[in-house]
Amino acid sequence: MGFHEDDLNNLEQLLESLIKMVGKANKNVDSLQVRVRQLECLIREQQPIIKERDPLVIYPRHHHHSSEKFSLHL
Repeated sequence: MGFHEDDLNNLEQLLESLIKMVGKANKNVDSLQVRVRQLECLIREQQPIIKERDPLVIYPRHHHHSSEKFSLHL
């Protein structure tokens, strides 16, 4: 089974497009990893301050839930 020149050109273009897509995806993942590391560092820096505060209180959004508040200890 032989390929025509047009088929080979189409395959080459498809391969180039896939390589570009993977490269962009990897760049986005790298950027996301950097942001996650930044957030982790900020959280670690803030932990002593957060632990000194009162527990975080979360109130239900809907009225049909009980009026109890939920405590979240960090």
